[in-house]
Amino acid sequence: MAAKKSPAKKSPAANTPAKKAVAKKSTATKSSAARTATASSAATRPAPAVDAADDTVTSEQLTDETGHGGEIHQYASSGSARLTTPQGVPVADDQNTLRAGDRGPFLLEDFHFREKIFHFDHERIPERVVHARGFGAKGYFETYESLGDLTRADLFQRAGERTEVFVRFSTVAGNKGSFDLARDVRGFAVKFYTQEGNWDLIGNNIPVFFIQDALKFPDLVHSVKEVPDRGFPQAQSAHDNFWDFISLMPEATHMVMWTMSDRAIPRSFRFMEGFGVHTFRFVNADGASTFVKFHWKPLQGLQSVVWNEAVKINGADPDFHRRDLWDAINGGDPPQWELGVQTFDDAFADSFPFDVLDATKIIPEELVPVRRIGRMTLDQTVDNFFAETEQVAFCTQNVPPGIDFTNDPLLQGRNFSYLDTQLKRLGSPNFTHIPVNAPRCPVAHFQQDGHMAMTNPVGRVNYEPNSWSGDAAGPREDPVGGHQAFPEPLEGSKRRVRAELFADHYSQARQFYVSQTPIEQAHIVDAFVFELSKCEQPGIRSRLVANLRNVDEDFARQVADGLGLDPLPAASTPARQPVTDLDPSPALSIVGNGPENFAGRKIGVLLTDGADAGLLQSLQQAATAEGALVELVAPKIGGVVLSDGNLMPAQQKIGGGPSVLYDAVVVLTSAEGVALLAGDAAAKDFVNDAHAHCKFVGYTEAAQPLFDATGLSDEMDEGYHLLGDSSAEDFVAACRSLRHWEREPS
Repeated sequence: MAAKKSPAKKSPAANTPAKKAVAKKSTATKSSAARTATASSAATRPAPAVDAADDTVTSEQLTDETGHGGEIHQYASSGSARLTTPQGVPVADDQNTLRAGDRGPFLLEDFHFREKIFHFDHERIPERVVHARGFGAKGYFETYESLGDLTRADLFQRAGERTEVFVRFSTVAGNKGSFDLARDVRGFAVKFYTQEGNWDLIGNNIPVFFIQDALKFPDLVHSVKEVPDRGFPQAQSAHDNFWDFISLMPEATHMVMWTMSDRAIPRSFRFMEGFGVHTFRFVNADGASTFVKFHWKPLQGLQSVVWNEAVKINGADPDFHRRDLWDAINGGDPPQWELGVQTFDDAFADSFPFDVLDATKIIPEELVPVRRIGRMTLDQTVDNFFAETEQVAFCTQNVPPGIDFTNDPLLQGRNFSYLDTQLKRLGSPNFTHIPVNAPRCPVAHFQQDGHMAMTNPVGRVNYEPNSWSGDAAGPREDPVGGHQAFPEPLEGSKRRVRAELFADHYSQARQFYVSQTPIEQAHIVDAFVFELSKCEQPGIRSRLVANLRNVDEDFARQVADGLGLDPLPAASTPARQPVTDLDPSPALSIVGNGPENFAGRKIGVLLTDGADAGLLQSLQQAATAEGALVELVAPKIGGVVLSDGNLMPAQQKIGGGPSVLYDAVVVLTSAEGVALLAGDAAAKDFVNDAHAHCKFVGYTEAAQPLFDATGLSDEMDEGYHLLGDSSAEDFVAACRSLRHWEREPS
């Protein structure tokens, strides 16, 4: 049972702190009985009206009594709950263990201490082997139209119907304490609480995966995790074990093209796509089946960071993605995604040049368009991180009637593994009794007992079939409404073998590369060079480049050149000859699918004393009209005095608010203020990084000396906007492009 949270004890009125402090000092010698009497008296009086968040409130005002050792006691009042043990016993003193004398040993009869420390010692549960670092949010899914012709799934039957959802975003490789902006896949798991059971759509922000068969999953994860003899590196793939494995698993080539792209360093959970990865089945009321692949399309547009920026964000704010989602939801800007489906029949599957059961392949959207069938809105943060985000249990096997599996060998393995891992993590087969996992529809079955059973069958019957009638008989089968597996005809001998088309490992990897803009292609090259440069064994680099020659010859040469790999290794022999004339898929580019506006983004404004108050107000108004945020960065967190004489509090101090935290920056200074900034290393980094990361920069004439001091004056391009010549509205409109990519060296 969770203890109730007690609000901080309010002190008497703020105009008598000195008198209160004197009174407290005199109580330090009170006997235990006297202190108990004082506490009893405190519990009967109303709580004084003091706002603990008020920065004028002192610790003395928040103290009811000071003990012998100077410890602070706060007592329950008529406006606060009494502290209790987990058994509900009221607690008299939560500051001191029970001991024999003031300096004697503590006593084993202190049940409050034993219960408190016992629970603390068992607070942690095993973290997930993968996707350990996650962040959850709640909301709803709204169906656009009935899909009754395709599926009998209840949530898709009625236009406008809302279904409660819980979403958990995550990184894959790192532990719970790792940083947010690792180069990694992002988990995108959605639990729909439908009227016919929970549906867990567990995907990633990348539509393919490293392996084709679940048997290789332990090897993949072992290779990317920290090396067992040294316990590092953490939350990164730039090491020998991972690339050794990948170099010998050509099926992973398509996936590593994605992970070396900017898809693996998203700007925000809000600005990334999600994919169900596998091919599933829709089954309608007549039993007809249609293949389906699921997509999440962010209405905020796509956006990523660049690698140097990611490294610096991890230093400035390791919780960058978590904080961003928390702030957006609680700031009244709930993110939204549209759920889209690609549906196709057996005839298409048979004619498609790749196997639709292969999780390392996509179906290009230009070939099978994505039909958008509903919208998900995340408008609530969790009430308690552990109770919901940590204890939520996703299982790919959780599907309602109308959604079914295919024979994708990776999906089949996940259906077993996800259920199995919940028992290890949550300690009981009754994890569905935990509120975040509990269905919102009626549940009736004869499963019983086990650790932490919250519900059990009522009455004498706990089996079926049985001869009882009415309510006493318990639940019965429903052959019409129950989940039915699609009766797919099967044949073949029992063998450990893969389908022939699974052997094409390079064609779609090439298609992904040629679908990127030149900027994005350069980032992929740089990422491969960075990662492989961390490998100590030259042979690993050579094998990987040999594989990349099957993707694109010029691309492989650029990677080899970046590594100083000369001569170029011979291309590896592909298991199946790559197809080199696949059409580019524009849908695969991030830069080509950015936002239509600057909404949801953030402008960092570097201010000094004397900054133009009118210009700041114009900028704030223009950003608000666009749906963007403005955050003020100043030499001191207390803020600056603007040109109109008013104090403007800051949200960040310069050293703690670097430009990597923002999507665009503005420098508003006075002549006196910029002289101080020109000698400040953090201020120089602020503009240097904004320039290097191709961000739009607004500035005033008074700020020019800062750019002179950083050597940027001769490099100020069209991405720089002199405010005054350009209006604040024009600057914000220019920021819609997100980056001035022309600045990046080719």
